Amino acid sequence: MNSDRPFLGILLMLGFCVLAPLGDAIAKLLGGHVSLGLLIFVRFAVQAVILVPIVIWSGKGLRLPSGIFKLTLLRTVIHITGISLMFSALRYLPLADALAIAFVMPFIMLLLGHYILGEEVGRQRMAACAVGFIGTMLVIQPNFAEVGLPALLPLGVAVVFALFMLVTRKIAKQIDPITLQAISGLQASAVLLPALLMFHDYAGFEVVMPDAKTLWLLALLGILGTVAHLAMTGSLRFAPTSTLAPMQYLEIPFGTIIGWLVFRDLPNGLAAVGICITVGAGLYIIVRERRLSRVPAPAPVEL
Repeated sequence: MNSDRPFLGILLMLGFCVLAPLGDAIAKLLGGHVSLGLLIFVRFAVQAVILVPIVIWSGKGLRLPSGIFKLTLLRTVIHITGISLMFSALRYLPLADALAIAFVMPFIMLLLGHYILGEEVGRQRMAACAVGFIGTMLVIQPNFAEVGLPALLPLGVAVVFALFMLVTRKIAKQIDPITLQAISGLQASAVLLPALLMFHDYAGFEVVMPDAKTLWLLALLGILGTVAHLAMTGSLRFAPTSTLAPMQYLEIPFGTIIGWLVFRDLPNGLAAVGICITVGAGLYIIVRERRLSRVPAPAPVEL
């Protein structure tokens, strides 16, 4: 019954596409003032503070179904790794370029689905993957010339989040998504807090009392990250994936606008061409998947 409200689903996905790059922009702003470890800890701690009371108030509780604790913890560790790589990349790269490179993830998902899960991937989808990778290389090339190896960090983001999606698939049907996010926030906080306390004298884990402005930005970072993921989860309740999947690419133009407004960063000519190629290849795969899903199965042959 929820799928008969596609307009609400589209609005929620639009909200995600605006809020997610806004959170990335705040992480980029804070990157020069706050250690990476503290950034990641606050991101997940705020998520727990927001969602745990909601889950308890709803009466769902925080108990995990039997047999998925290890997978849930693995998902959390992968999530920490992915966000850490993205926040690290944003210290070196323009916002739009980092997002565009990370959007090679759908192609990596296809390849992982084929080689790990044995899913069927036809020649046209493989060709679209190749074209998407070429577009990504065009975005990487000028950044690599300027900053070196850190330009490859968003590729790591793409690989890690592809694995994150695979693990999420395994457990998504066994637990409510808001409960999963709440537990993930608790698990991440439990992992990161001891690390901050033990390694606060080491680079990347320094804990220095921020000023009032930085505290507000840290809180806003956690709120935006949490609300963005809730918006994306909610959108899937009200509209089909085939409607919403193409909209996720709106993150790139929104990220470009936000990057220009906040940092005066714009992709150069070669990177802009690469972004267009990557987006085009991704949209081709989505449109093709939608068309194939509408083709009725052949009628059984009577012998």
